[in-house]
Amino acid sequence: MKKVFVLVVLFILPVVAYLFFASGVNNFGKLPILTENIEDVSSLNSEVTFANKISIFGFLGSNVEVKKGAAFNLNQKIYKQFFEFKDFQFVMLVPLGAEDKVKELKKELGGLVNINKWNFVFADTSEIQNVYNSLQTNIKLDSNYSTPYVFIVDKDLSLRGRTSDEDEGTKYGFNANSVAELNNKMEDDVKIILAEYRMALKKNAANR
Repeated sequence: MKKVFVLVVLFILPVVAYLFFASGVNNFGKLPILTENIEDVSSLNSEVTFANKISIFGFLGSNVEVKKGAAFNLNQKIYKQFFEFKDFQFVMLVPLGAEDKVKELKKELGGLVNINKWNFVFADTSEIQNVYNSLQTNIKLDSNYSTPYVFIVDKDLSLRGRTSDEDEGTKYGFNANSVAELNNKMEDDVKIILAEYRMALKKNAANR
């Protein structure tokens, strides 16, 4: 009897534990889709597109100086970790007229890391509002057409987020003013969506 117990502990339990955790990855390894078919920034006469990219999408607004802190938080906590992934990008929507301010911001961000995957798209305020409305979130743009929240947009132009966040319930975006939120929530969710696409690529390769 003692031998059987030892065999169960040594061989059966590890297998059961593996199957348990493996099923957990399969069940919880996808970031929920909150909104489908959002408007692509390519519609704004831009060469930038959400299609076939994993995008961190934000609304910088006309008062760029005020958003520098949030931009640096994102640069350090999210961009630096993930920018080397092939299909990863940042997209910031900015009102026309703020080009010089953005140029200055890019120079400062570029002193810390290669920012070739930071994309700034300029548009008039009505176009910015239309793109924002297509996200269908519970967050509002301020009078400068900005928000501290940034969003995860997948390759199929769907907004990804959380449906059962412990603080907000449905979580559409991440507050870039909060280093804690970037560290404790956004970083995890970006890892999940990148892993999701890596697994899909491996599966497609194996099926060929």
